[in-house]
Amino acid sequence: MSILRPALTLFVLLALVTGGIYPLIVTQLAQRLFPVQANGSLLSAEERVRGSALIGQAFTRPDYFWGRPSATAETPYNGAASSGSNLAANNPALDQAVRERVAMLRAANPQASRSVPVDLVTASASGLDPHISPAAARWQATRVATVRQLPLSAVQQLIDDNTERPLLKFSGEPGVNVVKLNMALDALAPAR
Repeated sequence: MSILRPALTLFVLLALVTGGIYPLIVTQLAQRLFPVQANGSLLSAEERVRGSALIGQAFTRPDYFWGRPSATAETPYNGAASSGSNLAANNPALDQAVRERVAMLRAANPQASRSVPVDLVTASASGLDPHISPAAARWQATRVATVRQLPLSAVQQLIDDNTERPLLKFSGEPGVNVVKLNMALDALAPAR
């Protein structure tokens, strides 16, 4: 009993600190210092939550920009099933999926160049990435401008305005958050 009592006391004390007090302090600090991030980086328009800046959405209509394919199970961009496809670069299933995506993109964007940007045909490691390259967004710009009956220059300016650049040039590549871009597109010219 002399050994058990200190062990149980220490267990209860550590459980309270690590399971209760510490999480409460961290949660309160996060809510006060980083409220947007602590609440999921939610994106709102017209007083409605439209999504998160951290998770992509499956846009398939021609009047919207399309993001990367999602490799999540059951439904695209399923945050509860985040995972990659686990297909190796030399896997025939990946080759077939890429060929099908290229054919679908070329059919939807006949005016675009033959060279489809790689990020439009391959999933990210998590399967949830909301970003595409600026080149991938520009590749789709003519389709979106035509369907929305907007000048191509206005759509290209929207892409430029929504391009996120890394803090330091050597720390990453520019990216366009497709959810934010499509929200800005709806603000410019609402979908029909």
